[in-house]
Amino acid sequence: MYSKRLMWIVWPAFLVACVLEILLFSMVDPQDLQWFGQPVTLSRQGVYTVAFFVFWGITMVSSALTTLLAMSPFEVNRCPLPLDGRPEGCPKDQSC
Repeated sequence: MYSKRLMWIVWPAFLVACVLEILLFSMVDPQDLQWFGQPVTLSRQGVYTVAFFVFWGITMVSSALTTLLAMSPFEVNRCPLPLDGRPEGCPKDQSC
C-alpha cells in the first residue's frame, strides 16, 4: 500500500520536474545565472542537474500534501498495532 502511495507522489513529481526543466532552460541559459551577485560556477550540466532535483523535490512535497489531504479519516486515525497490543485511546473496532 505504501509503495503504491509513494509512486503516486514520485512519478507525477518526476514528470512535472521534467516539464519545468524544459520550460525554464528553453528561456534561460545556465551560464547567465547569478547566485548572490556572483556567477554560478557550475557547468551547464551541473545547473541542469541541481535545478531538476530542486524541481523534483518541490513537486514531491506538493504531491505528498495532495496525497495526505486525500486520505480518509480512517487511514489517518488508524492504529497500526494489533488488537491485543493497543494502548488506551487507540480505536479497537478497525480491521486492516
